[in-house]
Amino acid sequence: MGPGDISIWNDSHISGLTRLVQIIHKMGAKAGAQIGHAGRMLGFKDKTTIAPSAVPFSEGSRVLHILSEKEIINIIEDSRLAAKRVSSVGFDILELHTAHGYLLNEFSFSLANNRNDKWGGNYENRYRIVRHIFEVIRQEWTGPLFVRMSATDYAEGENSVEYFLIYGQWMKEQGVDLVDSSSGRIAPVKVTSFPGYQVLAADLLRKELAIMTGAVGLIETGYLAEDIISNEWADLVLIGRAILLDPFWPRMAADQLRVKIVHLTSIHVMEQGGLIIMPRPIPLRYR
Repeated sequence: MGPGDISIWNDSHISGLTRLVQIIHKMGAKAGAQIGHAGRMLGFKDKTTIAPSAVPFSEGSRVLHILSEKEIINIIEDSRLAAKRVSSVGFDILELHTAHGYLLNEFSFSLANNRNDKWGGNYENRYRIVRHIFEVIRQEWTGPLFVRMSATDYAEGENSVEYFLIYGQWMKEQGVDLVDSSSGRIAPVKVTSFPGYQVLAADLLRKELAIMTGAVGLIETGYLAEDIISNEWADLVLIGRAILLDPFWPRMAADQLRVKIVHLTSIHVMEQGGLIIMPRPIPLRYR
């Protein structure tokens, strides 16, 4: 099953996403979509777990189905269809996920790819599926194109910095606008994490290749986010888990930095599908 498997999509999915994007736009914000494939990291027991090679994530991992040439081509086509849907729905940004041990990361990293055909071996062969996916995405998508890439996977046996810069350069040549620099999950390696622990990768890529980058990794305060931008270590700060834990994280960061932001609003959705946008009081903890 590829990221654009049309068998699970219907008009209700498209209309639901379209409505979500419209609501986000009415609030004055932009909406982004991320596409990718879980590969051997798939968590659904009733689905086939696919991979470039028969290299499990860890002992006891599920049996893997090794992708054939035809299946790889199908995944590339599925990616095109996914990009087409992203465009038709009205998203503002599209990001391709090639990190965290997911399928495209598995192809790119020799620890998970020991193929001896044109999809494995040297850097260019391991990047081939990503290259083709970017090519078909650009057939359907003309807006900002981001990519999430693993700068390192903390495992022995590969020069992560070299890999990072080579692939980053090819992505830039293919018209990628920003690299979201993350890391980990190609192998079960224990990682010592701390606030901003992945920022150096964004800084390296930005300076070496003159490409825009996004910083991630335990960025939990407005102070740290401002440090990253002010010191030009990255062009964007991407907040994930912190904002899932606290949806009012932007308000907290603004308070820390003493920045005024637009008053929060709420959306009331009527049964007939109409929208009422009205002011909502700011929670006491943020006053």
